[in-house]
Amino acid sequence: MKNVALYIHIPFCKQKCLYCDFPSFAGKEENMLHYCAALAKEISSIKNKKIKTIFIGGGTPTYLSLEGWEIIKESIDRLDTSGGLEFTVEGNPGTFTMEKLEFFKKMGVNRLSIGLQAFQDSLLKSLGRIHTVEDFKQSFEMARKLGFNNINVDLMFGLPSQTFSQWQETLKNITKLKPEHLSCYSLIVEEGTAFYKKFNQGTLNLPDEEIDRAMYHETIEYLSEKGYVQYEISNFAKDKMACRHNLVYWEMEEYIGCGSASHSYIDGFRYRNEENVEAYIEKINAFGSAIVEKKKNSTKDDMEEFMFMGLRKIMGISKSQFQKRFNIDIHSVYEVVINKYISNGFMVENDDNIFLTYEGIEVSNVIMSEFLLS
Repeated sequence: MKNVALYIHIPFCKQKCLYCDFPSFAGKEENMLHYCAALAKEISSIKNKKIKTIFIGGGTPTYLSLEGWEIIKESIDRLDTSGGLEFTVEGNPGTFTMEKLEFFKKMGVNRLSIGLQAFQDSLLKSLGRIHTVEDFKQSFEMARKLGFNNINVDLMFGLPSQTFSQWQETLKNITKLKPEHLSCYSLIVEEGTAFYKKFNQGTLNLPDEEIDRAMYHETIEYLSEKGYVQYEISNFAKDKMACRHNLVYWEMEEYIGCGSASHSYIDGFRYRNEENVEAYIEKINAFGSAIVEKKKNSTKDDMEEFMFMGLRKIMGISKSQFQKRFNIDIHSVYEVVINKYISNGFMVENDDNIFLTYEGIEVSNVIMSEFLLS
């Protein structure tokens, strides 16, 4: 029986953040329970797979009503899960309640991911977040009280009007709370977002690239002093607390996505579900599936993705894994680009690994694009 990871998408939000380009929607509360019923059908259709990690993301999963959670729990209870299951639920401060957290415990959730983003109310407001720093602290304490001992906090730097010292203050305050895991992302202004509009009008006051880089550098230095190991470009964990679910993506292992807009990679195929919530519900109810696109990955696709995803990890990719997977030596495929980046100090190769140096990480997008096989 195959071991796979399971991602479950909850597309509902109380309010859309100004930088968000995820398939999430505000103002669709009347669809919540219909959606959960359809989602439960899709989850229940997973057969002959052992689930090794579950990640419920969104949207704001914690915005879902308890009634909705009960429907989902029933379908998850029927799955064949492995002994050491890592089970994460993502949520935003202001939507956690004691009742919901207690319910998660009953469901078997043992990891929480809380979206904070910044430790200044003024910045939270300018991002369109619905919560305050105080809300975050209360949610965090509540989770600790109930015995959640694996918590990730999401943070963002390079925000409009954010100063270097505000970012330092955010890092300082968050590490005092000792979460097990931190995800620190640089803001990317995505097309179709409210920020994109402002950016095009020239009214989005972003820190310049120097400051953005300094913030990233500070993140790595400061978190390392505080005992966090950087194991991926944007992810830091206390000893042995790396997110196993995310490692599935970075190591190109197999996963199933349930819910609207979710993606799957299994048996060499990539497929994705209908994004529109109402259409998703209709398709599941009518056909038992909401897949709108399915394609077989070619060996070339797999090689490219193996490099893209693997180089995000600080330890990089394993040459022996590449050999085992593709039955060919990595140098016979990528000799030129590997040598180029090793010689200019952006990459290092040792016995089994090829990985980016700090300077390489800073220009990782450029480097990754050269691993496309034309």
